[in-house]
Amino acid sequence: MTFLIVALVVLIGIGVFRYYRQSTYLNVLTEEQFIEGYRKAQLIDVREPQEFDKGHILGARNIPVTQMKQRLVEIRPDKPVYLYCQGSSRSARAAQLLNKNGYKHLYQLKGGFKKWTGKVKSK
Repeated sequence: MTFLIVALVVLIGIGVFRYYRQSTYLNVLTEEQFIEGYRKAQLIDVREPQEFDKGHILGARNIPVTQMKQRLVEIRPDKPVYLYCQGSSRSARAAQLLNKNGYKHLYQLKGGFKKWTGKVKSK
């Protein structure tokens, strides 16, 4: 029983640490804040191509998080990067990868595409 309590405390501690570390390099924006800045930035949808084709934010490029490491050359480090996925977990992983590779101005859409009410394009 004691082991389970210790394991639970360690897991919660790791989660809290990751959350606060992520907040040092990733800015989470409301839809209104996201709309204000994404046209002057690199807007990247990190979902898989079939999800992107079903609907994406107008002007977004599709660079799936699963391909991001190989496609870093497509993302300029000197311009802000606006990221989104369906929810927020994949865009957070993408931001972590970008941060490790020296990208500084990273922004994430709060709630992801499923909460988006703005303009959408689909194939």
